Amino acid sequence: MGGTASKLPKDLLSEYQELTFLTKQEILLAHKRFSELQGRENGPYSSRLSMEKILTLPELKSNPFRKRICHVFSTSDLRDGSLSFEDFLDLLSAFSDSATLEIKSHYAFRIFDFDDDGTLDARDLEKLVNCLTGETDDTRLTVEEMRQLIGNILEESDIDKDGTVNLSEFQHVISRSPDFVSSFKIVL
Repeated sequence: MGGTASKLPKDLLSEYQELTFLTKQEILLAHKRFSELQGRENGPYSSRLSMEKILTLPELKSNPFRKRICHVFSTSDLRDGSLSFEDFLDLLSAFSDSATLEIKSHYAFRIFDFDDDGTLDARDLEKLVNCLTGETDDTRLTVEEMRQLIGNILEESDIDKDGTVNLSEFQHVISRSPDFVSSFKIVL
């Protein structure tokens, strides 16, 4: 541990602990993994990792929302899904066991809001379902099944009946799902 800790200045480590839901050990492990992906040992704070490199992490590789996760947590002006070390920490923090229901549901909503318009409409819900079921001929829902499922989701979730699910409606639904917090996680 001494070698890794010396590469992350103590003041930064303390700041990251204050700003995230991560422990000192989790931050040091994140630093190590990010540096390994970068291919250098001298510290990851100033440069970005491409989305392609981030998606080689086993913890993200099989997640059906992996690209959306990168896009939501990326602060890149290029909107290319690349992550800085601090973006990576934000991602891990939101998916940590210690993150609150409010934080987790906020990021889940943003991940599911494929068009980034602040609501989940029928198109977002269709993409969400396709991500979960797969888009092969064997697993894809028929047009009628999809229509029925989206109708059911909106019937249950769309409290103000405007044809979309906003963040507060989404959080209301999530609050009734006891296993959401434990299943919305990524552990390195």
